[in-house]
Amino acid sequence: MSHVTAINIEIKDLEALKAACDELGLSFRLGQTTWKWFGTWMDDYSRSDAAYKNGYPPDLYGTGEHAIHVLGSDYEIGVCRIPATGKLTLIYDFFGSGDVIARMVGKSCEKLRQVYGLHAAMNVARREAAKSGRMPLFGRSVKADGSLVLTITA
Repeated sequence: MSHVTAINIEIKDLEALKAACDELGLSFRLGQTTWKWFGTWMDDYSRSDAAYKNGYPPDLYGTGEHAIHVLGSDYEIGVCRIPATGKLTLIYDFFGSGDVIARMVGKSCEKLRQVYGLHAAMNVARREAAKSGRMPLFGRSVKADGSLVLTITA
């Protein structure tokens, strides 16, 4: 079965994505142009987050610009460019051993999205602070609902 989904995120900072992967125990594989999935599109998943409904055609499944390896899973997360928009996003097959992916990065990759967002924000803060010769300090906390809060002091 193939249940290939596109995650609602635009990747603009590969350095932040790599840092997020490192933090979560994932292996970011820069330049790996294939990613592991079921291997055959079965046309058996059609929810609104299905990759083909979000501009990533089935003939491109398993290909991308980079990959994220998840220890313990036979599948990987593809870092893929949507042909029509040129936006870089995350695509993966969540069926079968893709369950391991969900445990590592959260359902719909919410853990990976949050940690990526934190690292991307820290990178922006560092660049902006460097313009004035300062170095920002970062603090992080976790809310009761599990969401992350970043505090930046320049």
